Amino acid sequence: MSTRDVTDQSDITKMKVEADGSFKRLDASFRNWIEKDGKFKPEKDRYHLYVSLACPWATRTLIVRKLKGLEDIIPVTVVSPRMGTQGWPFANIDNFPGAQVDPVRGANHIKDLYLSVDPHYSGRFTVPVLWDKKLNTIVNTESSEIIRMFNTAFNDLLPKDKAALHYYPEELRKEIDGLNEWIYDGINNGVYKAGFATTQEAYEKAVVRVFEALDKVEKLLVGKDYLVGDRLTEADIRLWVTIIRFDPVYVGHFKCNFRTIRDGYPAIHKWMQKLYWNNDAFKSCTDFLHIKTHYYWSHGSINGTRVVPLGPVPHVLPL
Repeated sequence: MSTRDVTDQSDITKMKVEADGSFKRLDASFRNWIEKDGKFKPEKDRYHLYVSLACPWATRTLIVRKLKGLEDIIPVTVVSPRMGTQGWPFANIDNFPGAQVDPVRGANHIKDLYLSVDPHYSGRFTVPVLWDKKLNTIVNTESSEIIRMFNTAFNDLLPKDKAALHYYPEELRKEIDGLNEWIYDGINNGVYKAGFATTQEAYEKAVVRVFEALDKVEKLLVGKDYLVGDRLTEADIRLWVTIIRFDPVYVGHFKCNFRTIRDGYPAIHKWMQKLYWNNDAFKSCTDFLHIKTHYYWSHGSINGTRVVPLGPVPHVLPL
């Protein structure tokens, strides 16, 4: 384990913002790819996925892993949602319900994985982390790329029915990419830009954009079950992980309180409910205890008391 002080990288309360008080997310640092003819070949039990059930980016990877039937091919380890000064801890450091110890490296925190690969690493210690047990290194930490690897890279190891599932089909890619771009900026990352803003001006600019983007999505989903092509695609998965957290966390904690999803966006709400109640990959990868505990406990600069709210009740309304 590293003895270097890296709290500037691991302590969320030390997170830097722009001069105008706005939040800017840094790009992921590890961007390797699993492919047949590459350094990282698709093999059973070669790779290990580290996630937080609280993190929307990590939850993307869990959902696609479940949809594609990769559970026996890519094992997963869940960290505690209570991210302290050293970042995401494993259960041996914080034995939170549902958290696990690291069975691969015996790490105490996610940061230990990064520093074992690069002792001079200077970025943030984020999840998900896709780890290669053969080469003892990080493959990728960018969720949008991990879900595309999960979508196709392991098809030769899967039953035909699972291999046939495609969440980024060629004929819909242009439309999916277009949606992903503005949904990421306005909603996925938009809620963070509102929540982590440190000036009134930066907050107001960000929160208005969140609801402008939600209004746009609402119009797209009227009378529809999916965003693109009348079928489930990665566009739905990427948006859904933010929407399921919206009422429990982003409305209050991140001050995105113009409207709730359940009372202000009937089409988005119905779309969210159907995916949650009708597709186990979405429901089984959602843990509201981890979600709410992480945000309200970890972000001391926003919620100094660390009191975690009980509501909304219920977290997801029945269909």
